[in-house]
Amino acid sequence: MPYIFDELEDPIWQMLSSVKRPSRYAGGEWGADGGLVEGKERSSICLAFPDVYEVGMSYLGFQILYNMASGIPGVRVERTYCPWPDAEAYMRENRMALGSLESGRPLSSFDVVGFTLQYELTSTNILTMLDMGGIPLNVSERGEKDPLVVAGGPGAFAPEPLVPFFDA
Repeated sequence: MPYIFDELEDPIWQMLSSVKRPSRYAGGEWGADGGLVEGKERSSICLAFPDVYEVGMSYLGFQILYNMASGIPGVRVERTYCPWPDAEAYMRENRMALGSLESGRPLSSFDVVGFTLQYELTSTNILTMLDMGGIPLNVSERGEKDPLVVAGGPGAFAPEPLVPFFDA
């Protein structure tokens, strides 16, 4: 079920009217339901693409991973993308956590946050997304209630610069 917001009360509605490309953050695409009704899952995963929505949605591998993971029984799968600087500034100014596209849940509320590392230029976006999602940047600062932060993709073959930020 896509994230549904109340125009008058939800802060996301206010943000959508304040950014240049609101469709990046609105969600509701055909087939994007995460596989389960919220509250029925045993575990939850947020797949994170460390670039804007248009770039992440054009990457077929990310779509395939989302589709496959959504078919795992008992697992709720959602997605998030790095906000553009206008949305980032608005969210920070209004103390809004980065959430998933499907439900708007903050990244810190998931069991696992999985990043795809497609190219090196998105490394700083990963740190931005962790910070905005309410997840401590360094693994050493995380506790039992924080999500497991994992990474995969071509950039994972040379992981050394990002080791302090990923659990696996």
